[in-house]
Amino acid sequence: MVKHVILWTLKDEYCGHQMEEIKAGIKEGLEGLKGQIDGLVDIKVNIAPLRSSNCDLMLDSTFESEEALKAYASNPLHVHVADTKVRPFTAKRTCMDYTI
Repeated sequence: MVKHVILWTLKDEYCGHQMEEIKAGIKEGLEGLKGQIDGLVDIKVNIAPLRSSNCDLMLDSTFESEEALKAYASNPLHVHVADTKVRPFTAKRTCMDYTI
């Protein structure tokens, strides 16, 4: 099994209600991929960080294997969500993949 964790910071131009809508859209889009992509075991997006955090949201996903993670990265369903709900709104991305 492989964990794929991403931390994002949204662009500075977003704040308040607009920021919450963007985060909700990212959560809905990514979590909606569960059951749609082979090898994706679980996917959760946390959009409510504590004030002590230095990012705006976190993806926590689990894959059957490193090959499944690689396939997910180029899967058209994932690419569509990334291109329409994530990348246009994020300024910074930090990723860590590891085996469990």
